[in-house]
Amino acid sequence: MAVRKILKFGDKNLEKVSRRVEEIDKDTLELVNDLRETLNNAQGIGLAAPQIGVLKKVIFIDLKDETGEIVLINPKIVMKSGKDKDSEGCLSYPGYEGIVERPKRITVSGMDYKGNNLEIKAEGLLARALCHEIDHLEGILYTKRARRVYKIEEDTE
Repeated sequence: MAVRKILKFGDKNLEKVSRRVEEIDKDTLELVNDLRETLNNAQGIGLAAPQIGVLKKVIFIDLKDETGEIVLINPKIVMKSGKDKDSEGCLSYPGYEGIVERPKRITVSGMDYKGNNLEIKAEGLLARALCHEIDHLEGILYTKRARRVYKIEEDTE
């Protein structure tokens, strides 16, 4: 397990489409652990493998609530409904946020780190985080979906 460097906005690897994971092997499990360690170190709520330079379809989400940690391999949105506009940030674009319209409710299919098929129904922040991280796997940053991106004002007090 290791804390990995998070690629920053402008790195061309963030714009590449990730490959499907064909086998959950030792390297895949190590990647999941690295995503966990890196996300916890960065104090974010979600991280996708391309953000640490690995072009594989793996995401890690931890809202730090009763939902617990979510690992999804080869995730795919299979249903979406409604619309919700809210602010979003990204560990690959620190210091900025944007207003992004996302589906209000989604269903995502994929596998957990043991190879079990999963289906997750989500709304609110979890739906937004899943959409955001799945976009990373397709080489799409939230800045491409944002109506407006703005610098976060630092609290100087």
